[in-house]
Formats: sequence, C-alpha cells, structure tokens
Amino acid sequence: MKISKLPAICACLCLIAGVAQAKSHGMQAHADIRDANGKSIGTATLTEQKDGVKVKVKVSGLLPGRHGFHIHETGTCTPPDFKSAGGHFNPFKKHHGMENPAGKHAGDFPNLEVKEDGTAQATVIATGATLKKGPASLLKPGATAIVIHADPDDNMSDPAGNAGARIACGVIESGK
Repeated sequence: MKISKLPAICACLCLIAGVAQAKSHGMQAHADIRDANGKSIGTATLTEQKDGVKVKVKVSGLLPGRHGFHIHETGTCTPPDFKSAGGHFNPFKKHHGMENPAGKHAGDFPNLEVKEDGTAQATVIATGATLKKGPASLLKPGATAIVIHADPDDNMSDPAGNAGARIACGVIESGK
C-alpha cells in the first residue's frame, strides 16, 4: 500500500511557517536617546506586534510639559539640532497628525507628557510600521530615529505639527 507524502509535507510546511511568524512577532529593536550635548537621557524599546511596533520610551532630564515625539525617516542623530534625522517616518505618504482625518504618518505619536521631575514614560504603537524587511520597516537601510521636540505637537498641521526644535534623538537599532 502506497501512502501519500503530501499531507505530511503540508503539515511540516505549516509548522515551519507558524514558527517563523511567531518569531517575527517578538522581534525587538532599541534606541539610546541622547540630548544635544550627547548625554544619554533615556531609552526606547521597540517590539514587533500584530498591529505594528510597540514603542516603550523612558526618559529623564527634560523640561516638564508636553513634547512632540516621533519616529523620523533617517537613522542619523547629529547634534545639536538633529536635523540629520530627516522628516517624520511616512512610508504610506499620509498627512501629519494623530487627529488628522486624512490619516497620520506611521511615525506620529501622541505628545510625551514629562512630569515635574523631568521624567517621562510612554508606550505607544507605530501602526503600520514593522521591524521586518519591507517599505514600512523601521530597520530599513539608513535606519530610522526617535526624536523628541521642545514643544507639543498640534496633531494636525503638515508636515510636522509645529513641535519646535529637536532636543533629543536616538537611532533605532536591531536587537535589545
């Protein structure tokens, strides 16, 4: 009696695909966030999820209040102005702002709320972004960066929300 190998081959391929997908959901990246003087003021940990990339930011040494923060399109953080990081990460060519009815950049986030002691923690999702290869990858050639601004983002105006000067920056790199 001859037994078909096709069902066994299909089962193995499904198992391999499932393991590969599960591993990609746990992919991580990080950024060491530095101020204009080059001092490390915090970190960002990025984790691949089904709906995008979870970004956990923890910083200190900032002025209290609301600060715009975004993912920028280039992984270069040249102080003191960090303009080398380019514009907001926007692989889908959307408009700027969390409140913009025409959509938001993949790198747009709510404002970072800095407490009176100068510290802030936030967890946000970069919807549509990924740590895997592709046009929306935060680990693309040339990399990307987390940038913190001096002022709050107005969540509407193009191209960048009037968030003021760039006061801190961290290149997003693969791994923990």
